[in-house]
Amino acid sequence: MEKTGNKYDLTQGVIWKKLLAFYFPIVVGTLFQQLYNAVDAVVVGRFIGTEALAAVGGSAAQIIAVSTGFFVALAGGAAVVIAQQFGARDREGISNASGSSIAFSLLFGAAVTGIGVAVSPAVLRIMKTPADTMAASDLYLRIYFCGTIFVMLFNMGSSILRAVGDSSSPLWYLVASCVCNIVLDVTFVAVLNMGVAGVAIATVISQFLSAFLVLLRLCRTREAYRISLRRLRIHRGVMGSMLRLGIPSGLESSMYNLSNLIIQIAVNSLGTSVVAAWTMTGKLDGLYWAVSSAFSTAVMSFVGQNYGAGRMDRIKENIRVSFALFMALTAALVALLMGFGREGLRLFSSDAVTIGYAWQMMKYFVPYYFIWTFIAIISGTLRGTGNVVVPVVITGIGICALRLVWIATVFVRFHTVAGVCLCYPASWFVTAVAMTIYYLRGKWQRRAPAPSARSGV
Repeated sequence: MEKTGNKYDLTQGVIWKKLLAFYFPIVVGTLFQQLYNAVDAVVVGRFIGTEALAAVGGSAAQIIAVSTGFFVALAGGAAVVIAQQFGARDREGISNASGSSIAFSLLFGAAVTGIGVAVSPAVLRIMKTPADTMAASDLYLRIYFCGTIFVMLFNMGSSILRAVGDSSSPLWYLVASCVCNIVLDVTFVAVLNMGVAGVAIATVISQFLSAFLVLLRLCRTREAYRISLRRLRIHRGVMGSMLRLGIPSGLESSMYNLSNLIIQIAVNSLGTSVVAAWTMTGKLDGLYWAVSSAFSTAVMSFVGQNYGAGRMDRIKENIRVSFALFMALTAALVALLMGFGREGLRLFSSDAVTIGYAWQMMKYFVPYYFIWTFIAIISGTLRGTGNVVVPVVITGIGICALRLVWIATVFVRFHTVAGVCLCYPASWFVTAVAMTIYYLRGKWQRRAPAPSARSGV
């Protein structure tokens, strides 16, 4: 295996050093991805206006999240399979899983493009998108969906690389994509006055670049995860394993995004200024979720490799180390956002009313990030061992169902910004308690495999 026992092998070495070395490229990459989205919002808000900002970041953003979130979770299922095979030193399994993953990405991406372009106007109407943002939202979505296949290929390719311990390559590809997006955003919108269409076209071109780079990396490697036309086919056995792990996570992601879509409908009912504020808040609030997602991904890959190698001792120690590291990181981000968040919001808009709404929203989210620490680490650990059903059930009830009930009762009763926002920390708390109880009961440990042979590399 490439650089086994060193950079890419997470089954050996000091845990906190391995975890951080693997984690930091992922978190920097996800932060660049967040910057990618934030630049869109800054350019739109400053050069086009509040209505355009609401169009790009309101209903359109939620539709994109629903349409791509399921696949990203499926890619996580592929990552678990490949990480476990890497830990077990199963070269043929890695090869088959990698080829199947990319082939599936091509098929799924093409399907999402066709469906997305066709149904976007109808879905925007169902979501009660404000009339003054409808046309721009529809235009943005139709162009964005033309590049969906590139999103799928990059996410799957990155999952393959991270599963075998390479978290640095996806980082550099995201950096290149982000720089490309910034340059094209400014060129198309500020210079050529292409409006919302310019933002969407810049995004698609940037996504193409990231997909091209990750595929080039996979095609040029000499390791078992190499992609070639000959290997680019779906292997039924390994694809079944990936879908078994990925579909529950995909359903969980869909439940998350559908609940957020319902919440977006509630936000839409409060007016365009609140929709724009919700978009702005999401860009700053998204800093934490980028960090959290990266940490959960790192934990999942670390646990996956060690689970495949039968190293339950390292898995248990990793949980303790991860809690300490992530809690400290969360404290730093809470302090940063509460200390400088209001100034950060001014990057997106100069409208005092919109900024006021956005800062109000931040105060309902940021102080409660500590609760999410438990969910991110325990969920990542369970997925790394292949236990994906329990996280789906817990989050499906504790987050998704609870939020829907909240919107149907509390929000309908009060119909305020607070009535929308407080459903988030409430649902985090319920889910964190349930996850912690399941973890402490220890049933997740009973599926551990016997330690594998360290040969066959």
